[in-house]
Amino acid sequence: MPEVYENILLIKPSSLGDIVMALPALSSLRRNFPQAKISWLVRPEFAPILEGHPHLDEIIPFDRKTLAKAWRRWDAFKQLTDLIGRLRRGRFDAVLDLQGLFRTASLAWLSGCKRRFGPVWRKEFAHLFYTTSIVPRMECVHVIDTYRKLIEAMGGRDLPVEFVLPEKPAAATSARTLLSQQKVDPDRYAVIVPGSAQASKCWPADRFAALADRLASEHGLAVVATGGKAESPMIEQIQNFAKHPIANLAGRTSLPELVEVLRQARLVVSNDTGPGHIAAALGRPLVMLFSWSNPLRVGPYGRPECIVGHDVESRGLAIKSRDPKHAVGYITFDEVHARVVDQLPH
Repeated sequence: MPEVYENILLIKPSSLGDIVMALPALSSLRRNFPQAKISWLVRPEFAPILEGHPHLDEIIPFDRKTLAKAWRRWDAFKQLTDLIGRLRRGRFDAVLDLQGLFRTASLAWLSGCKRRFGPVWRKEFAHLFYTTSIVPRMECVHVIDTYRKLIEAMGGRDLPVEFVLPEKPAAATSARTLLSQQKVDPDRYAVIVPGSAQASKCWPADRFAALADRLASEHGLAVVATGGKAESPMIEQIQNFAKHPIANLAGRTSLPELVEVLRQARLVVSNDTGPGHIAAALGRPLVMLFSWSNPLRVGPYGRPECIVGHDVESRGLAIKSRDPKHAVGYITFDEVHARVVDQLPH
């Protein structure tokens, strides 16, 4: 008989791109265990991308920055004990920890759940807290395939990869308004994502500027740059290099508005960062640049034609590369532009 679960906890607090890549796992849980209540433990800043998701019943906030201070601040310690209490009251009969870190695996154990599933990422001892763990192998090198193996271990059998990001009408309207205010045709624009939380993933600003000029002059596309507020100075630098206008939306969109800006884009060119993974999930024409992170593991799933990087097919199971020739600065303008031409509709 197939397994029956009444309450499932999915743990994937961060980051934005990783949460997006966990969306197929959520949909697989709902497809295989349709009667279960499914909860997702996530950091508050990323919760808006999950709000209103048709396959999710509950969002449980995980304020990592505060909880990290639990050992020296009473209010943080109380928040941690409150979270553990909430997890125990949830009476979960299955916990699926997709983060695979010591802190998340320990929360899975502290929840009191008797069946705990998670990956073995080899960098922490998280697997010691699981009752069932999966070691990534070449046949499931991509993290999404590892997640599928974990759900299979839970008893799931119907495991297609499905990204569900429902349109939010209010966010779509405000996104179109914002684009119009920037004198961008909401039906004909490309998005560049030049930032990242890690500077080593960022393609040089002058090359993004040159690419934006080509998109405008050769393809007739307005160019929109997105990112967090902290990335606005980087985008201003790109604007200074460029000969054509670039609309700077850094820090000006909510997360749902960012999704809608990406949903309507004719093309997205992105470093290996959250908005690029959203664009991949939305099925948009995409060019994504990879440096030390392994695109076999975290690239756009089933879309190798979107990837630009070196030695893409030969990195094996490695999470990160230490090979200097994989640095993002070695990706040339011509390599990216050629992939752009391939991705744009002719």
